[in-house]
Amino acid sequence: MKVQSRTVGPFEENAYLVIDETTDRAVLIDPGAEPETLIEMVDASGAGIDAIWLTHAHLDHIGGIVGVRKKWKVPVYLHAADLPLFVRAEQQAATYGLPFEQPEEPDYYIADGDTLRVGNIDFGVMHTPGHAPDHLCFWDEKARSLYCGDLAQSGATVWIPFELRGDLAEYLASIERVLALGPARLLPAHGPVIEAPEPLLRRYVEHRLAREGQIVEAMRAGAATADDITARVYRALSEKLLPMARQGVLAHLAKLEREGRARRDGEAWHIMSA
Repeated sequence: MKVQSRTVGPFEENAYLVIDETTDRAVLIDPGAEPETLIEMVDASGAGIDAIWLTHAHLDHIGGIVGVRKKWKVPVYLHAADLPLFVRAEQQAATYGLPFEQPEEPDYYIADGDTLRVGNIDFGVMHTPGHAPDHLCFWDEKARSLYCGDLAQSGATVWIPFELRGDLAEYLASIERVLALGPARLLPAHGPVIEAPEPLLRRYVEHRLAREGQIVEAMRAGAATADDITARVYRALSEKLLPMARQGVLAHLAKLEREGRARRDGEAWHIMSA
């Protein structure tokens, strides 16, 4: 098997071309932008592309679909959970002031436990929600490699966008599931290949639990709204980044509410007494 990639678009997303060298058949994972760049990669490889697989439907993972399919009318595979977001991708792009061509709806919906094939190579489909409700990873068991989308990123934590149906409790469960799988490497949608996944994933869990503690402390000190909690927890953060941080705070609050540790009263949040 041969793997090539290109980093494309303003979000610097990694699109992967996975080739079975015994058959010269290939699949394109997360064509996020710059379809001309991705077409050049496929053409230079000499392989024939059979499909597009999507880890999820966020804007930076699907922006190159239309351009690629203008050359090759290949099927698109996606988990069904986030179809509403997929069909509103043009609206996502507008919030960033980005041009965007809306793709047609996916051809096939895939789910946890399914098997996909590239030439003679099988890949397992893992549903790993959290960053997005439809988030998938693609598992090459023979190589022990996981194409992990936005599950992990070297040198940074993963954003959990509450208003895009991100779910912190599900994200932490997905991390534990990948840890149990024991991959040798992660091929993420952003940043370099992660050759030592376990320490990074365990740091992710520790970081989230530490952040949760800071949020609880802020609430006990009197911060009640998501804005107040965000301002207290992220004192050193630049103002333009506070809206993204607020999404993460809301994801934490929703987790605490689900666990019976916090309650919501309109815009205010309160810690439940032990």
